[in-house]
Amino acid sequence: MTRSSSRRQFVQGAALVGAALPLSGRAQGPQGTGRGQRARGAFACDANRVRFFNTGVREPVKLMVVGDTHLFLDDARGEPFTPFSGRMARAYNTTKQFKTGMPTCPQECFEKTLALAKAGGADLLALVGDIFSFPSEAAVAWAHARLVESGVPFLYIAGNHDWHYEGMEGPAMALREEWTERRLKPLYQGRPALMAAVDVKGVRFVAIDDSTYEILPRQLAFFREQVASGLPLVLLMHIPLYAQGREVGFGCGHPRWGAQSDKNWQIERRLKWPEAGHTETTMAFRREVFAAPNVLGVFAGHTHQQSLDCVNGTPQFVTEANATGAFLSADFLSDAEA
Repeated sequence: MTRSSSRRQFVQGAALVGAALPLSGRAQGPQGTGRGQRARGAFACDANRVRFFNTGVREPVKLMVVGDTHLFLDDARGEPFTPFSGRMARAYNTTKQFKTGMPTCPQECFEKTLALAKAGGADLLALVGDIFSFPSEAAVAWAHARLVESGVPFLYIAGNHDWHYEGMEGPAMALREEWTERRLKPLYQGRPALMAAVDVKGVRFVAIDDSTYEILPRQLAFFREQVASGLPLVLLMHIPLYAQGREVGFGCGHPRWGAQSDKNWQIERRLKWPEAGHTETTMAFRREVFAAPNVLGVFAGHTHQQSLDCVNGTPQFVTEANATGAFLSADFLSDAEA
């Protein structure tokens, strides 16, 4: 669904037997929950607003999802890195506001979005990656200061541009580890960078860093632990999970992801995706997300276009780029409030 779509969508959650899929692909109930069936629920989507109705939600929760702001602010500290930041430093200097089409810029959009989150009483601001076009020290400090000043609780997960200096040598996972520690660390607020969970009024928000397109074994184990809690879960990622009919922008668990489909490795000046495609861990993660009985929905970014897909009755929402001021708002409500 794009922003121009005004058609109201209402999808009733279907009952689903079986939860976590082990590597063999056989369905089983989530360990430790004693449940094997999805709680009845529904969601409604109007433009960039989503409402979830679920028996597991005890009191209303307000979420705002922001991704792909592509802040490019830099200063003298970034001068030694200009050979690696030059292209992305020019990529989003001027944008068009997603509703009005008027000229704007990422910094203005970010500030206005934070003001909306505060005014709307958001319980959590989910930053789902590519908040930065490259790991600029100045941009991270600027954004962190604005986030703290807003007073809105936030949960950050990295995107593929947040830690990437184009042309810098090294494998993606090593570069992610280095620049997460050197630049992005304040945004995690002491939480682990690759995976974290935050409980808000009984709803658990789970952030998984898939900014290399792959899932690590410890991330899969962490996700399984969250499912086993039995709490209503909301999954936050940068790169969307593969949904049937989607191209490799929905690259986490995409069957065609790999060297043959990697069209941007030269312009992004990075190593090409592997010939072998995804690891079995990544494919298992995707299967288990869309089989878990207590995952209410998935939120992601990366594609810069708003969309909605349902896989096994689980909705996945992708937000349009916040570089244009776009965001998604989500309300989690009990069935009684439908």
